Amino acid sequence: MNLTVSPSPHVHGGDSISKNMYWVLIALIPTYLVSIYNFGIGALAVMLIAVGASLIFEFTIAKHLLKQKPKIWDGSALITGSLLALNVPTNLPWWIIVIGAFIAIGVGKMSFGGLGNNLFNPALVGRVFMLISFPVQMTTWPEPLVNRMSYVDASTGATPLSIAKEMLKGGADYSEVVNALPSVREMLFGLTGGSAGEIAALALLIGLAILLLKKVITWHIPVAVIGTVAVFSAILFYAGVPTVAPQIHLLSGGLMLGAIFMATDYVTSPMSNKGMIWFGIGIGVLTVVIRIYGAYPEGISFAILIMNALVPLIDRWAKPKRFGEVKKA
Repeated sequence: MNLTVSPSPHVHGGDSISKNMYWVLIALIPTYLVSIYNFGIGALAVMLIAVGASLIFEFTIAKHLLKQKPKIWDGSALITGSLLALNVPTNLPWWIIVIGAFIAIGVGKMSFGGLGNNLFNPALVGRVFMLISFPVQMTTWPEPLVNRMSYVDASTGATPLSIAKEMLKGGADYSEVVNALPSVREMLFGLTGGSAGEIAALALLIGLAILLLKKVITWHIPVAVIGTVAVFSAILFYAGVPTVAPQIHLLSGGLMLGAIFMATDYVTSPMSNKGMIWFGIGIGVLTVVIRIYGAYPEGISFAILIMNALVPLIDRWAKPKRFGEVKKA
């Protein structure tokens, strides 16, 4: 039986890079609305600076260094700037945000040749660079619903994960730790310290629902990351390891943002469903290990970047059989 392939024109599915990028931006709207409500002018200022700087750097590098036609409105630079803004404190000085945007676009993306060629998630490259270079500013968190009309001079506090890590390290009883942490309701609605994207788990889950309904992403990576963190942290918690309960791991820190919006980046994640699941499991395990045993209370950014580097190996290992391929004896 012969396989007949017809000539063009073919039926187009209607998907495009720009369309998917803008759906991601739409899915981020609930998180931004909650962040602006909780942190006020600081969240808005950080977003405008990060997005504006990302667009300017991408245009300049593409036009004057790579001699390419700039494509700043395809949505990729907008997403990089938006995610970068969600990964930093909402009182971060503007010049640090600009440096982070330059590293994200110039080093994390354009140095590899632009969209589709980068090995690492650009926003996370910028975020980790800023965390290592400016650790004090990057770990000074404004308190929600306090001084919302202030930017750099906002009152500051600690994140739930950092509170728990310090108390457990000091030998505090777990009941004391729980009393010092925000409630599950407060973590769901973003009434905790942290970056704009480390709060309001409910808003991030609404974004996940939008992306799944529009088929911009599949369930494999988010479910694998979140499920692995839930199971692995529960095993360690009930085995007596000094850590917080699984629900706190899930609802605090950047886990939801990372699992839903950054680990699912098309360019830096595996192509097959099998590869996506193992990619997500690896991120989940590394996140919990770094949170409990590492120097930082948060680990999702480092976990995603490490697994980004392993994507070529995962794709090679999880490569599906070619159509009609006969398995060798």
